[in-house]
Amino acid sequence: MGDSKVETISRLAQWRIENFGPCSYKRSDPFRVGIWNWHLSIEKSRYLNIHLFPEPSRVSKEQPPIARFVLRVSIVGVNRRPYISPVHERLLRTSEDFVWPLDSTFYGRFIIDVEFLDIKICPLNGGDASSIWPSDRSMQSVSTQNTLRCLSRMLDEAIHADVTINTADGTLRAHKAILSASSPVFQSMFHHNLKEKESSTIHIQDISLESCRALLTYLYGTIKQEDFWKHRLALLGAANKYDITDLRDACEESLLEDINSMNVLERLREAWLYQLNKLKKGCMTYLFDFGKIYDVREEINNFFRHADRELVLEMFQEVLTVWKPV
Repeated sequence: MGDSKVETISRLAQWRIENFGPCSYKRSDPFRVGIWNWHLSIEKSRYLNIHLFPEPSRVSKEQPPIARFVLRVSIVGVNRRPYISPVHERLLRTSEDFVWPLDSTFYGRFIIDVEFLDIKICPLNGGDASSIWPSDRSMQSVSTQNTLRCLSRMLDEAIHADVTINTADGTLRAHKAILSASSPVFQSMFHHNLKEKESSTIHIQDISLESCRALLTYLYGTIKQEDFWKHRLALLGAANKYDITDLRDACEESLLEDINSMNVLERLREAWLYQLNKLKKGCMTYLFDFGKIYDVREEINNFFRHADRELVLEMFQEVLTVWKPV
């Protein structure tokens, strides 16, 4: 069927039903979110029943997902409020593990959105389920782990620290060698006869003490995932200012992972400010290709008043591209 394909971006999956008529059952093609391939299906009886389930496979059998998600059904071309489900959290193995019955009749064209808020892997042998977002990538060798412990001690205990960092609300101690190896801007400060070299002091007044500590733990290789996510916007600003390319890329990838209607305009603003093309494209796709511009109609006027004129023009061009007549 031509309308069985499901489009995905970030944690959102969208199925556009072009013609749902007398038939009583329709199933989507598989779509990938996380480590699983998923299906949506609809069947018509007294209600319109919507099913969400993982494709049967070795992965779904050995690592069954516990999904937390919201469903939304919108009728194309009709000025009617969409049907939005409660937040569901289910262990999903088969097509019978979840069904959302809608007491309404749907014909013709409509859209089903699934927004995954979280997905955990259910342990088969007991224990706590672990979320796939974010994952803790602690697969270093024993040697690497020991090196990281040493670096962590150097930072935490200021062992042979030789530079002071003054932030907006506190002071930290660090090492010129680590900063110079991580950033060409820091390297230039200590290489040339600048005041930072003479005083062994760096003034970073546009970042909080907590965010600066997160920046240092990233440079020393010991940052925790939750600290990275908490401070990623501040880290993005620091990465841009001090030309830390890998941190800039990591922040962009992270900000792409959880785009939603509450943050998409802020993400688009950050993408434009720091020239993050992948994030900008992701936000544009979310707003226009997936039709989420209607979810931010109350915020969009204020956004346009303060947005760069070239960004507004680019958004308008995107509208013309996506919504061109068929």
